[in-house]
Amino acid sequence: MYQETQKQYLVKVKSSSLLLFILIVISSCGSEHNQEGLDAYFKGSISAYNRKLTDVIVSDIFTPPVASRIYAYANIAAYEGIRFEDASKQSLGGQLNDLNKLSEPEANKTYYYPLTSLVAFTEVAKSLVFDLERIDNIQQELLKEVQGIGIDKETYENSVSLGKKLGEEILVRASKDGYLRRTALPRFSISDTPGRWKPTPPDYMEAIEPHWRTIKTFVLDSAGQFDPGLPTAFDAEKDSKFYKEASEVYETVNNLDSTKLEIAKFWDCNPNISTTNGHVMYFQQQISPGGHWVHITAQILEEKNSSLLESGIALSKVSVAIADAFISCWDQKYKSSLTRPETYINNYIDQDWAPVLQTPAFPEHTSGHSVASSAAATVLTELFGENYAFVDATEVPYGLPPRSFQSFWQAAEEAAISRLYGGIHYRPAIDLGVKQGKAIGDFVVKEIKFE
Repeated sequence: MYQETQKQYLVKVKSSSLLLFILIVISSCGSEHNQEGLDAYFKGSISAYNRKLTDVIVSDIFTPPVASRIYAYANIAAYEGIRFEDASKQSLGGQLNDLNKLSEPEANKTYYYPLTSLVAFTEVAKSLVFDLERIDNIQQELLKEVQGIGIDKETYENSVSLGKKLGEEILVRASKDGYLRRTALPRFSISDTPGRWKPTPPDYMEAIEPHWRTIKTFVLDSAGQFDPGLPTAFDAEKDSKFYKEASEVYETVNNLDSTKLEIAKFWDCNPNISTTNGHVMYFQQQISPGGHWVHITAQILEEKNSSLLESGIALSKVSVAIADAFISCWDQKYKSSLTRPETYINNYIDQDWAPVLQTPAFPEHTSGHSVASSAAATVLTELFGENYAFVDATEVPYGLPPRSFQSFWQAAEEAAISRLYGGIHYRPAIDLGVKQGKAIGDFVVKEIKFE
């Protein structure tokens, strides 16, 4: 009996020793700081993590305005984490509206700022999406891989702690920007007045984000700062200017050639297209207009082999411009509440007519893609130059071929006119939207200082 007990004790001791040995080995893994390995791992990471964020945004089916807000906050966080690599770079805290002074590294501690940047990015992102578990898993995988590569324990802990703190501080601003309050505001009331917006086929969705203009702007003084002006006055008479604008949409779609059809589809960027087959309705998810331009930015940064600091600057600047563009655009949309071409044409020109693209569920004036694209192109031109030629491969994952452009403005102008080709906007919404977006982009360039 005693011998059996002793034998069991020895087995336990051996097992405990083996377990202790394994724990020591595991805990020692990654304790040696592998600077070269870490730098290689984080190369291009801010662009890569924007793509990961896009996957979540698309699957969560966020509307274009909401998606723009998520990109803005996440990229502000990424910049704030990486800016410490250059002491001359200024914080956006104190520059952006109601974004208070943010934490800084402690002088007596060591940090690895690429890790701080991505922890801040994911910390913010997971609080703004529906599938927070997916973003949390992305963050945990990041931390695990960094430890596997090898990082000094103190540096690791300091970097993660600072990233989380920055994320929390940026989210304080997000919690007070009006996003949570907007759902408690009155629902949009559909008017019977001729010329006012009404839900459109196939699913007749209610108006999307009627109170988005109440969201606090990042740089603009107010949502109405760059108001583009009202649309052409509604008129059903055949000799009226408004009838002619609607007729232009009608004739353009009816005489669309293959090139213009390709352009319309490439820039569709409707996050949730519904299709009805018999009694069954199914949905096709796509990237948003803002997401498209974030991906263009990420692609350019990768092509140029840009540093993480350069990436943080570019993506935060572009994202903020796009977010303010949507707030500005939505301000005018719900002021004018103009009927869409599909509704007007069906009522006054051809009851059987349908646009090429599915009409989005919000008023017509101005064109959101025109405003956002022009704002983004203005910032990108300031960053990379007037005639930066590139091939836009953003839509390849969604089944569309890449398109080549000689400049960011050529791409933005094509995105704008695609709304006419698609049959979802009158020309004034496009032309005024481009001017509105450029004014916003110019203001962002002028107001935000990185050094």
